[in-house]
Amino acid sequence: MSNTAKRISTKSSLAIGALSAVLGLGEMSQIAVAQESQNMSEAATTSVSETLDARQQAIVPVAALAAAGDIAGLNAALNQGLDAGMTISDAREVLVQLYAYAGFPRSLNALGELLKVVEARKAKGIEDAPGSEPSHPAPKGDALLAAGTENQTKLSGAVVEGPLFDFAPVANEYLRTHLFGDIFERDNLDWQSRELATVSMLAALPGAESQLQAHMRMSMNTGVTAAQLRQLTEVLGERVDAEAAGRAKQALERHLASQ
Repeated sequence: MSNTAKRISTKSSLAIGALSAVLGLGEMSQIAVAQESQNMSEAATTSVSETLDARQQAIVPVAALAAAGDIAGLNAALNQGLDAGMTISDAREVLVQLYAYAGFPRSLNALGELLKVVEARKAKGIEDAPGSEPSHPAPKGDALLAAGTENQTKLSGAVVEGPLFDFAPVANEYLRTHLFGDIFERDNLDWQSRELATVSMLAALPGAESQLQAHMRMSMNTGVTAAQLRQLTEVLGERVDAEAAGRAKQALERHLASQ
């Protein structure tokens, strides 16, 4: 239960006792009031979990504009994101992860723009939170492949295999070691945030619809809700462009229809 829901539940329990004493409610009436209190707490929990927070919303345009190569738009999105609570580490992790979906050129260009933004803000006296580093180093060799395979399986909901990877097995090895190993083992950015970033990146890339479809499923496997993904499509429409929003919306609706 969230802290908000806990506070509501505690206050409601106190209110039940006071109300019962004043009105002389019997045991069954108190149970009915208690049930209503539980419903209020559950509603509070739902309202919190069904909404992207300001930091999560900020990740969406940063990831999408970086993937699209829109450096001017990225500059504005980074400034707004840092103002909204993104740490420097959050932004850096998103833009490093970008290489796996849009290539090193756009990842490096985006990281260079982040450096410019951070230095410009520092020159203005703005001290942005640095964020954290990974709590442990990534494993190496066979251990990295094993960790990446486990992460890939958790995110996908099943072992990833098939004719494509039978034809080009090294592609899946790269996915397991570099993406799901090296990157997803870095725990200074949670998996939900990484998947929100990935969906946003892929939505900004025409021709990546099948990968976008796969990551709609993966994002929900991390606990991101359909309502949060709908909000992501709205943020794309408001902060990026209608085409990216449309691709994300179509992928989400296809995924929900398949359930």
